[in-house]
Amino acid sequence: MHVVPLPALADNYVWMLYDDAGNAIVVDPGEAAPVETALQERQLQLRAMLLTHHHNDHIGGVGALLARHPVPVYAPHDERIGEVTRRVRDGDEVEIDMPRARFRVIEIPGHTRSHIAYVGEGLLLCGDTLFSMGCGRLFEGTPEQMLTSLDKLAALPGDTMVCCAHEYTAANGRFALTVEPHNSVLAERVEQVRTLRDRQQPSLPVALETELATNPFLRVDSDDIEAWCRHHGAAAGRIARFAALRAAKDVFRG
Repeated sequence: MHVVPLPALADNYVWMLYDDAGNAIVVDPGEAAPVETALQERQLQLRAMLLTHHHNDHIGGVGALLARHPVPVYAPHDERIGEVTRRVRDGDEVEIDMPRARFRVIEIPGHTRSHIAYVGEGLLLCGDTLFSMGCGRLFEGTPEQMLTSLDKLAALPGDTMVCCAHEYTAANGRFALTVEPHNSVLAERVEQVRTLRDRQQPSLPVALETELATNPFLRVDSDDIEAWCRHHGAAAGRIARFAALRAAKDVFRG
């Protein structure tokens, strides 16, 4: 299985998975044109679409793609997403014949109330819930919901490759360094990302074990994060620490 992030819109990625026989899956096609270009350039046939949540920058290209490629569309139980073949919920499995792939669905509310992730083939397709060195804004959920969702993702095998839906990594790294300025693994990751972006290369996918060592939103129980939270008056429990981090990131302009 080949895994390619297709740049779309301002800073989105549409994830394309394809095999050597020319069969492809796309995840969160917010725009059709990059998908059509990639299909043509690689001589691929689109076989399925997976959607994580209802925001238009993740589903805006579905209609145009379906007009040319009548394929199954998998999505969460949310009436705001139309043109769905099968709605899935926590624990469901999505099995696709071409390319041969199997994914388990995990419900991860927080960014939106119905957000889901797909886990399989060594990949975590997590939409806007988990970003590299960051996490999504809480548009519809609570800090408790989002932290619970991130805990679910953090429990996956460390070699799982995280496929986030936005290229936010550099900015997230700058914020993370203000929280853990002495984290050497974090500093190394930030420098790696700077080099990749200078070369106009994607910072993703990234191994979950790297995120566990560098992402402050997955590290609310670490000593350094607790110390940062105490300094900011929010050390009373994991949820309060997470909420303090998310609030600080919301206003961060570094």
